Amino acid sequence: MTKDLTVGSPMKLIVDFAVPMLLGMLFQQCYNMMDTMIVGKLLGASALAAVGSTGSIQFLVIGFCMGICSGFAIPVAQKMGAGDHSGMRQCVANAGWLSILFAVVVTIVTCVFCHQILTGMNTPQDIYEGAYRYLFVIFLGIPATFLYNLLAGIIRALGDSKTPVVFLAIASFLNIGLDFVLILYFNTGVAGAAIATVVSQSVSGIACLLYMRKKYPILHMTKEERRINGRICRWLCLMGVPMGLQYSITAIGSIVLQTAVNSLGSAYVAAIAAGSKLFQIMCCPFDAMGGTMATYCGQNVGAQKLERLGQGIRSCVILGVGYAVLSFGAILLFAPEMAILFLDVGEQSIIQNTVKYTTILGAFYIPLALVNILRFSIQGMGFSNFAILAGVMEMLARTGVGIWLIPVFGFTGACCASPAAWICADLFLIPATVWCIHSLKKKLSTESPENMDQIDSKEKKWCL
Repeated sequence: MTKDLTVGSPMKLIVDFAVPMLLGMLFQQCYNMMDTMIVGKLLGASALAAVGSTGSIQFLVIGFCMGICSGFAIPVAQKMGAGDHSGMRQCVANAGWLSILFAVVVTIVTCVFCHQILTGMNTPQDIYEGAYRYLFVIFLGIPATFLYNLLAGIIRALGDSKTPVVFLAIASFLNIGLDFVLILYFNTGVAGAAIATVVSQSVSGIACLLYMRKKYPILHMTKEERRINGRICRWLCLMGVPMGLQYSITAIGSIVLQTAVNSLGSAYVAAIAAGSKLFQIMCCPFDAMGGTMATYCGQNVGAQKLERLGQGIRSCVILGVGYAVLSFGAILLFAPEMAILFLDVGEQSIIQNTVKYTTILGAFYIPLALVNILRFSIQGMGFSNFAILAGVMEMLARTGVGIWLIPVFGFTGACCASPAAWICADLFLIPATVWCIHSLKKKLSTESPENMDQIDSKEKKWCL
């Protein structure tokens, strides 16, 4: 049930591992997309804008939770690569205890301050109540977010990227059914879409837990391994909290940007909401590549096979650039038809703005591919603090656009925010990746000089 990513062709391993992850993310986006489609089609553009106006704050909070879970999985991958199964199980157990603590605290804080958050973001009054009902339910579901993302991260750290896909598929169909039932028959409005998402994610998380207990003997723990270990908890937090903060810091720029977009009116908010959903679907392969590289680099660092880091990153970059070119071509050909998935045909001005937003983002998919691949590679190597610096670069770019460009250029300025953020992040991530690999090789050379025989002359002159 596990997979060793420290032997074999990096390109083949990355593709084999990333494809199941991609399918899982597509299923996840499928039920997120159904929320948007059903809300936009059945409840109208105002309801769509209400859901869309919460996107940046969801990114801040939910992104923080997902980042923590991803960070907790890195020590698991490194212990797995090193063959230390007892240490791996201790990491899993302590990650569970920490996740419970974080889930309780984050849920309480966000639910208590939900009104203040929306007010501070200048949410338009005509969509305020809908935005509050949707966001409050999403916040109540934070424990489900921790449950699924932690367990899925652990499973992937063991080298199994296929199992979570099955449970996400089930959750996707469940979410779609609940959307129709809650909105059409129980008249729950936008809150119904949020309830459907939370319930579906809870089901997928519980399914992962039951499956792991039955099918992964390697995770069967002794009483000693289940105990809270302060040293391991500190290590997990050093990996997880910076990754969570990286998402949140990035989201701060998105919140500043969303606040500026809100001032343009609900029609523009609806256009960006629809365009963002299209973007999330189109960019699932980039997310899958990033998640793959976190596990790949984590296992190879644990196994001290540092010569494979550069090989894997180069292989993944080739895949990312190739997909970026193909997806931008698809956007140029089919963007209007994609927008109609979320909007009524009669809302032509919103559709045109959605197409504009999607096309501008698509033109910069290559920088986005590098952001995902390099950032997650760095995290997998154990340099999670660098993720915060990359997030700061993105935050500054989005904040600058929100403060200076949108007041001057309006909606066009909003469309340029994400491309600017990706380019700024790459300016940091490219040299940071080179430094991280050289730093690891230098450390290994100092601690175990004999292991440097594994590193060939080409890798000693590593470059992207």
